[in-house]
Amino acid sequence: MARAVSLAGQLGVVSGTALDVVLARRLQDGDVGGHLRRALAHFPVPAIAQRVVERYLRPGGRPPGRPYLPVPKLRARPSARGDELGAVGAFAEVWLAKEGHDAPVGINLLEKIQLATPSVLYGAMLAGVDVVLMGAGIPTQVPRLLDRLARHEPGVLDLHVDGGTTAHTVSLDPRALTGAEAAPLRRPRFLAVVSAHVLAAHLAKDATTRPDGFVVEGPRAGGHNAPPRGRRVLDDDGQPVYGPRDDADLAQVARTGLPFWLAGGAGTPEAVREALRVGAAGVQCGSLFALAEESGLAEDARAQVLARLRDGTLEVRTDPRASPTGFPFKVVSLPGTQSQDAVHAARPKLCDVGHLRVPFERDDGSLGYRCPGEPLDAYLEKGGAEADTVGRKCVCNALLAGVGLGQVRRDGYRETALLTLGSDVDGPARMLARHPDGWTCRDVVDFLLGAGGAAPGAAADPSYVDDATGPNT
Repeated sequence: MARAVSLAGQLGVVSGTALDVVLARRLQDGDVGGHLRRALAHFPVPAIAQRVVERYLRPGGRPPGRPYLPVPKLRARPSARGDELGAVGAFAEVWLAKEGHDAPVGINLLEKIQLATPSVLYGAMLAGVDVVLMGAGIPTQVPRLLDRLARHEPGVLDLHVDGGTTAHTVSLDPRALTGAEAAPLRRPRFLAVVSAHVLAAHLAKDATTRPDGFVVEGPRAGGHNAPPRGRRVLDDDGQPVYGPRDDADLAQVARTGLPFWLAGGAGTPEAVREALRVGAAGVQCGSLFALAEESGLAEDARAQVLARLRDGTLEVRTDPRASPTGFPFKVVSLPGTQSQDAVHAARPKLCDVGHLRVPFERDDGSLGYRCPGEPLDAYLEKGGAEADTVGRKCVCNALLAGVGLGQVRRDGYRETALLTLGSDVDGPARMLARHPDGWTCRDVVDFLLGAGGAAPGAAADPSYVDDATGPNT
């Protein structure tokens, strides 16, 4: 899908979340069409790509009921195999998105998943990624990390560690990973995803943290949202209440002198025009593309969403408890998915993907890892509080299931999906009226730019940022 968006004249963006798992599972499903193997044939260190293929490829796919093989869990001191899989997974997705054209392609990562960031960024840069986006936190360290990785120098991130009394880091040494000297890589542009003008000003004032631009995301955006400012208040439906304080002052963002894009409720031609009017470079749009034909969203899931959109019963809730990160998370209410309490209660609690685990410091100074979505006894044994586990869902497994890569357990249990979209469904509803049998990414771009939807020449610029198909679509 990222490739389709780029070919339509805009900036297609690959989801950078759990690409190690995505690569391993797609290979175990047989790499239908040979796309991954075609991409991996271009990885600059063939021996690394070959090791990944030999370990995970199952020609013809897995036998029915066979679980996916596990991948190395993220750690502050990752194994060589884990770093290789993260880098190769990112390389493959970006390479395929850029295949056969020169239009820009981006990758979107979550600041909350620090343990994967160095290897994923390096793999994406090896594939020539043009833009890096990051939110769900304060990405102060990313500009310097990009600078160092472009020179194949060791890249280091200071880790957030619960209860940390000393400094902890996660790092990647590109030369140790590849075993080779290489010419410098092109350093991609970096866009920080922010919800507040104060954060934009903070990042812009220092050369070491200054991004190349911002995505200013409001509370109607899909996926994770910033929590409301001030005291938390829930409405009668249990959703957090957002107010005027949660809207960024765009004039203050513009004073940073950096370009910015608007996100959250920006999926209509009118929203595009308004964004340009207030000085934005364009908009970020996710939901319209997530429901497009090229999306990696599982077919049955997309069909359910479109059916409910058609009959006016589609509901998207801002769930304050679902995500183990503690951030509010947009959840599509659909039968048979983790949005339903009964489906969630029937799931055996376990944490076998672990991308949202948080490091914590043990009494002896070593690091452990815990997640509010893991089994309660294990979480409590690691010093977690029971109150933090109430309502938490295994977002890692559920979002993988939403793109057709759900795990099947040896006892026969199959992971069920959790879907996310933005809460403003006006754009998708209008698209469905225009295209009752479904739409393509090109149709979305034409819709957003049509009827005077953008200034002359805007279609030739990377004015739209779209999160392409991955677990955090």
